[in-house]
Amino acid sequence: MERYLLDTNVALFAVSEQIKEIDRRVTKIVSNYENLFYVSTVSVREIIHLCKRGKIRGRWKTAEDILPSIEAMGYEILPVKREHLVAYARLEPLASHNDPNDHMIISQAIAEKLTLISSDRKFEPYIKQKLKFIFNER
Repeated sequence: MERYLLDTNVALFAVSEQIKEIDRRVTKIVSNYENLFYVSTVSVREIIHLCKRGKIRGRWKTAEDILPSIEAMGYEILPVKREHLVAYARLEPLASHNDPNDHMIISQAIAEKLTLISSDRKFEPYIKQKLKFIFNER
């Protein structure tokens, strides 16, 4: 059993059934029911925001449908905790990567010792700061 934190993009692809956006290696991980999956409250907030702005199309009629659909996938919502904030304070962001939402998600993965799965290559350099990372090739 492995534990994974799904970045916003991968969680969105999985929940909205956009399987073509998930590579074979990640599909194999996500399809393994022995693994545990988490989605940050930061990601959930981003998905709700995108839905309200009409930026994403999914199977949801309203933004209120997003949370139950994430939970129905068996993903646990990971709230921001004190230890995540401590990791966030210690994180050394790259000059070329100035997204506080990404930094919090990275910090949660580091603090919880979760492997982060994302389609964002900007996360890779954080491996030097103890991030366990899998890149989803789209």
